[in-house]
Amino acid sequence: MTALVLFLFFCQAFGAVVGALTALWSELAYIRAMRDGKIDAAERAHLRIIGNGLRFGMALLLLASLGLVIAAYAEHGAFQPALSASYWIFIALALLIIGVSWALSRRFISSVLGSAIAFSAWWFLVYLTLGSFPALSFGAAAAFFVVATALFYAILALARFLARKR
Repeated sequence: MTALVLFLFFCQAFGAVVGALTALWSELAYIRAMRDGKIDAAERAHLRIIGNGLRFGMALLLLASLGLVIAAYAEHGAFQPALSASYWIFIALALLIIGVSWALSRRFISSVLGSAIAFSAWWFLVYLTLGSFPALSFGAAAAFFVVATALFYAILALARFLARKR
């Protein structure tokens, strides 16, 4: 069972890293595509491929997380993931990414705001899965996320503004 748990941890971390790197790649590709003011068919196809990478990362991340919860339950371990704040932060971020991606695809929120939220959430997930995220309560993590998203919003808005000026 230990080998399965290690494999699931690896899959979870790999999914988070794939998603975060794809989110970074998508931002760079979008800024490059918007330089001329319009997105052509080739640029749309490129962005669609990036979207598939984000879906793969999220699916791998969530399936591995589900596998880890089931493995912890089956082992009757003293530590159950669903009782920890980091687990619920993880789930909230994953649901936030899914919801924001859906809202972006339906144009319910602005592109810059949606991208900043998704970008921040992906990197938070990377730090959570790799164990580099500090032990915070759910409320403190939410506040930290809002501040990080505001910072990424400013950076992405500036980058998009400078890309369109050329």
